[in-house]
Amino acid sequence: MQYGFGEIVTLLGSLGLFLYGMKVMSDALMEVAGDKMRQFLASMTSNRVFAVFTGFLITSVIQSSSATTLMVVSFANASLLTLTESIGVIMGANIGTTVTAWLITLLGFKVNIGAIALPLVGLGFIFTFSKKKKANQWGRFIIGFAILFIGLQFLKDAVPDIGSNPEVLAFLSKYTQQGFWSVLLFLLIGTLLTVILQSSSATMALTLVMCYEGWIPFDMAAAMILGENIGTTITANLAALIANFEAKRTAAAHLIFNIIGVIWVLLLFYPVLNTIEWFVTRDDGLSPFVMATAIPVALSVFHTAFNITNTLLLIWFVPVIAKIVEKAIPERIDPEKEIDQPMYLNKADLKYPQTGIAALLKESTRLFEKSAYKAIAHGIHVHREDIQSEKKAKAIVKEKEEIELDLDELYYLKIKLIYSKIVEYATILQSRFELNKNLIEVIRNILIANRHIVSVVKAMKPIHRNLAKYMDSENPYVKKEYDKLRKIIIKVMRIITDIQKSENPSAYLAKMDKLRDKADKSDVIMNGSINQLIRENRITNEMATSLINDSDTVIEMVKDLISVVELLYITKDSILEESKLPEQLEFEKGILSENGQDSVSSEVHSSPN
Repeated sequence: MQYGFGEIVTLLGSLGLFLYGMKVMSDALMEVAGDKMRQFLASMTSNRVFAVFTGFLITSVIQSSSATTLMVVSFANASLLTLTESIGVIMGANIGTTVTAWLITLLGFKVNIGAIALPLVGLGFIFTFSKKKKANQWGRFIIGFAILFIGLQFLKDAVPDIGSNPEVLAFLSKYTQQGFWSVLLFLLIGTLLTVILQSSSATMALTLVMCYEGWIPFDMAAAMILGENIGTTITANLAALIANFEAKRTAAAHLIFNIIGVIWVLLLFYPVLNTIEWFVTRDDGLSPFVMATAIPVALSVFHTAFNITNTLLLIWFVPVIAKIVEKAIPERIDPEKEIDQPMYLNKADLKYPQTGIAALLKESTRLFEKSAYKAIAHGIHVHREDIQSEKKAKAIVKEKEEIELDLDELYYLKIKLIYSKIVEYATILQSRFELNKNLIEVIRNILIANRHIVSVVKAMKPIHRNLAKYMDSENPYVKKEYDKLRKIIIKVMRIITDIQKSENPSAYLAKMDKLRDKADKSDVIMNGSINQLIRENRITNEMATSLINDSDTVIEMVKDLISVVELLYITKDSILEESKLPEQLEFEKGILSENGQDSVSSEVHSSPN
């Protein structure tokens, strides 16, 4: 049996394919899994007993504890399972894998999941052609799932073929008579074999072969089975290498659970084996210590008894195991992937309606100036710094740098929760106090402004996609039209930036009105430009359709943006005036009587945003 550089490279390639399949599967699962799927999984794993049963059931059906733990890791990576739920499922998977051992022992049969992996790739590939987003995501999930098992199959084929050449392990018979050191040695061998073969069932089969040939006795075989329980955790830990901290914690919990089980069995090793011998010989059965033919059944009983007993003992300590791995693996969230939380919507400001309104205004302007601004700027493939610079809009448009932006992800992570919290906060304000008409109108205006912000971000998606397609097109006419749309948005965002810095936003009302009129006149249908381009055969019908739709979308976006500015900035002074506490108004009246009108004006304009 030769194993050279080429085989090593093949092994690394197989491992890479396995990890890639895991990533595709996990990413697709993150996108496709909605609240209903989360609720289903939560109901199936709502307590430790159900979680164990779920793991047992899945592993019994697919006959692969590695597959189950991979699913658990991917679910944890997609935040579909909590750590304690994951630990419960893994405990059940350990029991479920004993069913496979019994099938090997009694029937010599095991379903090969790798055999159906390639058809699954074909099925998933068909789904990816669907125009429906959900179907497309499910297609990528199926492909990732299949690639994962293709990688596992390649991994098994790439390792040294010990299964077909068991004679290479015959030398181990020399090391079976060294007392407890032999037990530890064969435990290590079982661990390494399972890591190499990536299959606890394959290790079980090899162990049975070695027993049948008389190379190792029952106690050494049992030690190898214990080692297999440690080695089988490596698959999940490999998958967790490219996953988030939740998945890493789940894989680590699997390892800790199995190691604890192995430790207590080692402390009671020979009493446990004597109990197994008693169990299999109580009805005139053969002793596994005497007859090699009795070892397979005895090993299966040992394997089953170990996993069931270990689960029954440690199921009460799931919270403790969870705390251990949480401490060992701290929470690490990528700032770009973290769901944004409200900054100003605190309970303290709900004491008065005025302070609550001020908090709503601050949170709304923060949402607009941070996340929405990024969506708009990157949506038209320009940087915020360029918009805020002295560069002319024409020069910015000429640069044509394509900026990748996942607007769905940005909306979900940075806008959706904030928007829902703003609405919730406004609802609490209106239900907690008897507000006058002016304050009710102020709150409604803030909510309308937020609705416009969300509308603009959602409308940006087709604009972003079509700009990437046409802004550097070989067709100069469609490129010119899309450059016009980009320039309109750049000019609007520049005025908005100026207003944000200004102490007198009302001075920009005239400019905003001009921009609104200019946007209306830029409609490619109303100004006749699209008719001329089509009549002169300058652009294709597809280009014309996109341009008509995007032109209308940009006009509506400009109007929405102007409305946001009017509601959050230009009428800001009046909002702040309406939202002042009675004591504050009385204090300012005193200042007014002493120092005159200008002092009050100055106080209002210098109020924090």
